[in-house]
Amino acid sequence: MAFKCATDVFKLENGVGIPCIGFGTWQSPDDVAERAVCEAIEAGYRHIDTAAIYRNEKSVGRGIRASGVKRGDLFVTSKVWNSARGYRTTLEAFEKTLEDLQLDYLDLYLIHWPASPSRFPDWREVNLATWQALTELYKAGRIRAIGVSNFRPQHLEPLLAAEVKPMVNQIEYHPGYLQQDVVDYSRAHGLVVEAWSPLGCGRVLNDPRLETLARRLGVTTAQLALRFCLETGTLPLPKSVSAQRIRANLDVFGFEMPGDVVAAIRALPEFGFSGQDPDKVTF
Repeated sequence: MAFKCATDVFKLENGVGIPCIGFGTWQSPDDVAERAVCEAIEAGYRHIDTAAIYRNEKSVGRGIRASGVKRGDLFVTSKVWNSARGYRTTLEAFEKTLEDLQLDYLDLYLIHWPASPSRFPDWREVNLATWQALTELYKAGRIRAIGVSNFRPQHLEPLLAAEVKPMVNQIEYHPGYLQQDVVDYSRAHGLVVEAWSPLGCGRVLNDPRLETLARRLGVTTAQLALRFCLETGTLPLPKSVSAQRIRANLDVFGFEMPGDVVAAIRALPEFGFSGQDPDKVTF
């Protein structure tokens, strides 16, 4: 896909545009998240991704304000955590997130993980009740778009019959772990797919096969992995607290990825998976 800068967008089903690369804040400690977010925005990111369970929303909010960039020029995502699943508890969690971020609205709000059949006999009802809360917030104009994270086809299916369908599915996606069945199903139903851990939390960056491909293109393995996401129509959310790497991760628009390189990455056997299977996680 022809993304040429960080402010190019993926278009959602409702017409909202999401900047094509986001700055992730998972595992960014509260005491450094403010600086990292501010540096990311200064570097050119306009899309910030956080979540209640990251326990850094207050710092993320301070970083947004310290950047001096107008709120309307930023796209901010957060997520409702598992302990808040359900209708009323999701509404309460949303208010807490806005308070912590010190924002008047969110651009995107996601169900962080599905209630799955392996743990919840009434998993459909739990997910639908959570979704009802997101839908009401969306219809009230307090969220510009709503979606899910870590949902597989069986988790998504009940929500696709809802009044408002999910617009985004954020999943683990990186070289060595593509979840193509989830990607294909999501896209077939109009969802934009976002990639959390697009660098495999660093697990894939020293892979000799990726290093060889990166050397051929004159880029780093991180840049290769992030450009691969964009070339395959998936929105990457790289995270770093290093100013140098924050900028390097955004420098993925000055080279093209030949079709044989994309094919070689697609053909890699599975590796680098976090082990966080939505049907088996215990949190």
